[in-house]
Amino acid sequence: MPKILWTREELILAFNLYLKLPFGKMHKNTPEIIELANLLGRTPSSIGMRLGNFASVDPYHILRGVGGLKGGMNQVKPIWDEFNENKEELTFLSEKIRAEKENTTIEKKYQDILFDLKDLKGETVTREVKTRVNQSFFREMVLANYASKCAITGIDIPQLLLASHIIPWSKNENERLNPENGICLSPLYDKAFDKGLISINTNYQIILSKEIKVKTQTTFYSNHFAPIENLKIIEPLKYLPKKEFLEYHLDTIFLK
Repeated sequence: MPKILWTREELILAFNLYLKLPFGKMHKNTPEIIELANLLGRTPSSIGMRLGNFASVDPYHILRGVGGLKGGMNQVKPIWDEFNENKEELTFLSEKIRAEKENTTIEKKYQDILFDLKDLKGETVTREVKTRVNQSFFREMVLANYASKCAITGIDIPQLLLASHIIPWSKNENERLNPENGICLSPLYDKAFDKGLISINTNYQIILSKEIKVKTQTTFYSNHFAPIENLKIIEPLKYLPKKEFLEYHLDTIFLK
């Protein structure tokens, strides 16, 4: 007989998955949902329902009039509110719980991005592990939000995609893991965006800096920059870039 009461850990793991899945995949046949169901000893349908509960308290869905499943919203709302108050701690905790459920450690699970930390000690290594795991989580959220496609080119090869921060990681701790602060870009445009050579206005159109425009006679400008000027980015599945974050980039990073 399936369990009825959900523990705090189970709700955190369901929320972890909610943030990584497009809304259209929150059903019992999605492999990630089946995997979590097996891990928790629950049915895929029950996991899907919990994700629907999270959708019912998600401001994005509320604003667009999509209700989600309201029946269990009182159980999931405290987790949602806690995440909004402390994204970095709850995100890392959710990944740590997941690793423990899988009978491993977070260091082993993420060894491909933590392999060079063996010489660090104490608080330094703890802080670095948390940062890298959270950055990996952010990448998963952003790629899911853009259906694993570059928002400018539509390239859909995950190995060639980056989760670009609009407000840089170092500049605003509260928004580091906010999916509205991320855009999925291929490396050329990620670097150009990061260095202020291109930006995105509040109409979600790409604009070019004066440093790029002085290169109008070059082949690389004709091939890679002229075609994207004023182009509207590919619309994400769930979270649009927040306009105040774009304004920050335009005011602070973009080379006007």
